[in-house]
Amino acid sequence: MHRTTIAALAGLAVTAAILLTPYLTFGFRSPSAHLVLNSLDACIALLVAYLLHGRFLRSRRLQDVLLSQGMVLLLLGGLGGAFASGLVSDLEAGTLDVWLPLSVRMMGALVIGAAAVAGARRVGATRLRWPALPTLGAVAAVSVALWLARDRLPVALDLEDLPATAQYPLLTGHPVLLAAQALAALCFFLAAAVFTVQAARHSEDELLLWLGPACAVGAFARVNYLLFPSLYTDWLYTGDVLRTGCYLLLLVGAMREIQQYWSAQADVAVLEDRRRLARELHDGVVQELGYIKSQGYSIPVDSGAREPILGACDRALDEARAAVHALGSADDEPLSWTLERAAKDIANRYDVALHMDLDDSVHVTSEQRHALARITREAMANAVRHGAASEIRLQLEQRADGWRLCIRDDGLGFEPAALSSVKVGYGLVSMRDRAQALPGSFAIDSAPGAGSTVSVTW
Repeated sequence: MHRTTIAALAGLAVTAAILLTPYLTFGFRSPSAHLVLNSLDACIALLVAYLLHGRFLRSRRLQDVLLSQGMVLLLLGGLGGAFASGLVSDLEAGTLDVWLPLSVRMMGALVIGAAAVAGARRVGATRLRWPALPTLGAVAAVSVALWLARDRLPVALDLEDLPATAQYPLLTGHPVLLAAQALAALCFFLAAAVFTVQAARHSEDELLLWLGPACAVGAFARVNYLLFPSLYTDWLYTGDVLRTGCYLLLLVGAMREIQQYWSAQADVAVLEDRRRLARELHDGVVQELGYIKSQGYSIPVDSGAREPILGACDRALDEARAAVHALGSADDEPLSWTLERAAKDIANRYDVALHMDLDDSVHVTSEQRHALARITREAMANAVRHGAASEIRLQLEQRADGWRLCIRDDGLGFEPAALSSVKVGYGLVSMRDRAQALPGSFAIDSAPGAGSTVSVTW
């Protein structure tokens, strides 16, 4: 909303500066500057129309197709002035060369206003297969009608009677011309307000965020054309500058939209590659480790090598499965889902009872999600392997000081203070390091015969 407010205040300040300071002359005769601005505006309108058409093909939203065709109409209206000028060499200036582009621009403003009101409505896949055909047909019909009535068209704007400065509002021209500029301004003001409200609800839509500010500046451009009709002359006034400012804001929105699209495509490619790696690990490494473990049972019990080998196989399988889950899960997956899947995997493997109380509203980053899942797997595996636990409780909750993950077991327990640096092992060190990197805190509460509780707070 602040973007639209700033854009509207800028347009209001420019208009007020011209109206309230009668000796401020902002205008100069420059046909080349008009040509440059018209060309720039046409290029931006074409880019935005093409981008919006692509959005329509993906979303099938009526708003996108109307915006696309509104941009096409504004593009044709800008080019229509030069085209009409070449047709009226034998006609009176200020007639067809003004009425034709004015009519096309007016249709563009009305279509953009309709696009704002259309919102998120969708159209069927078989409808609007060629959305440009109705637009081009309407432009052709208006052009033919005006051409046939060219000898009866009134003078819309006397181009020879315009002063060379902007010392006071002119409000000159045919009443229909003035009414059309006023109606176009109202359409753009309406579109600016509606697009701003929609952008507040869909802040992820980059192009929508800039449509409101662009329409606000475009509305004040039409107000300036109403006061100082420079659009069909060789003079450059504030309306021309504001109009180009409107298109530049649209260009910013288009660039942000393109950047967002390619970022999303890159994320999809990364996710697909991660899933491919997960499938390779599951079908290759995990299966081979499972085979090694099955063969490990053939080792004689009294050899002393059976238990270490089987334990190493369990740890390797645990690491491989954790990697498969981490690679195959989506980045926006809820933490509770990840923890539930990891906990059930360990519980099924070691045949322990599992009780879970997980808050689905806890949201973390992908790095935090991975770290908490690894802590959960390590804590549960330690409870079974070293504490002979038969029941584990997993709890994820939101507290006053942050979020807390707790893993409780009914195992043998131990005395944490009595652990030597040799007995601690890498598992506890890894869990503590992962918890501190969240950033958060890691704690173990245990006593001989009373089980253990591992908690992470962040």
